[in-house]
Amino acid sequence: MRNVRTSGSAVVGTCPTASSGSPGTANGFGLHADDLPDGLVVADAAGRVTCFNAAAARITAVHPAEALGRPLESALPLEDLDGRRWWPLTDPYGGLTTRTGQPERNLLLPGGRQVLVSARYVRERPGGPVVRVVIQLRGTEARRRTERSHAELIATVAHELRSPLTSVKGFTATLLAKWERFTDDQKRLMLETVDADADRVTRLIAELLDISRIDSGRLEVRRQPVDMAAAVRRHVEAYTRAGLRADRFRVEVAEGLPALWADPDKVDQVLGNLLENAVRHGEGTVTIEVTPAVTKARTEGTAVTVSDEGPGIPEESMARVFTRFWRGSKRGGTGLGLYIVKGIVEAHGGTITVGRAARGGAQFRFTLPVGAPAFLTQA
Repeated sequence: MRNVRTSGSAVVGTCPTASSGSPGTANGFGLHADDLPDGLVVADAAGRVTCFNAAAARITAVHPAEALGRPLESALPLEDLDGRRWWPLTDPYGGLTTRTGQPERNLLLPGGRQVLVSARYVRERPGGPVVRVVIQLRGTEARRRTERSHAELIATVAHELRSPLTSVKGFTATLLAKWERFTDDQKRLMLETVDADADRVTRLIAELLDISRIDSGRLEVRRQPVDMAAAVRRHVEAYTRAGLRADRFRVEVAEGLPALWADPDKVDQVLGNLLENAVRHGEGTVTIEVTPAVTKARTEGTAVTVSDEGPGIPEESMARVFTRFWRGSKRGGTGLGLYIVKGIVEAHGGTITVGRAARGGAQFRFTLPVGAPAFLTQA
């Protein structure tokens, strides 16, 4: 049995020899080579495969029994993107003695399937012969999904920015060129449109910043006392002042709400997004319920349920509601709002779910733990 360490990994494992064919266990951890999430292939000083874990078998479609004991070049026949055989090119055993490995690169398996490959050359002493070659394999599916997601994000941003910026440019150019020809009312209308479009661009930029913070785990939560019932009523009043009928909304607040510590700005963002979805995509009365709740961690919390009486969300779409770019209808929007809402709720340690309301519409329910201010949690 030979101890190996995969390059760039903190996992230390013992790979099986060609004769054993059984997975090794990690020193002191009770782990097997098959527990590694990435493919692991190890060749000995003679270039014969001594370890071929389950992830490597899945990525290459080669059974470990077929690879163990075979020369590395035949067990793992790789080519570069120009069709050249990789092992003669890189020559791990006969190349420069100062080399320590190969950085990750995109190579081809038989049949043209792409795989990300990195290697480490293990020597008993600097400049000595290679006694072991450790290869890490990763599939390209996750990278492709990430690249597609980035491409979709860029396309969405470009589309959403084009319309308001075109409007801003058109109205400002018109006003500058023909200011004297317009009445005060016409000028006011144009400037109000420019102001609204500038707000739209600002919201989009804020959404992009939120997504960046959520994806990188850097979304900060500044906890302060939050009156959830008052926050809900404030949002409803904003809609009624904007012209919606007061009977379009029903607010139900239970007694005995616990004291809640949360980020008030981010709570407003969550409420605003859920109410906007209910008003824009739903029908009938929008009901907002605020009740005490027990969180998944069995601690005290506050739950807010927003439901409408519209057509609701199809059952097959509910699993995608909180993903990027999901849109419930063709009534505009970037499809980023609910993704951000989920990130904000989870940053508070809460949960959010989607379902069908009693009268058939969509129902969103999020629960926030009572929480505590930072100076108490750090004490």
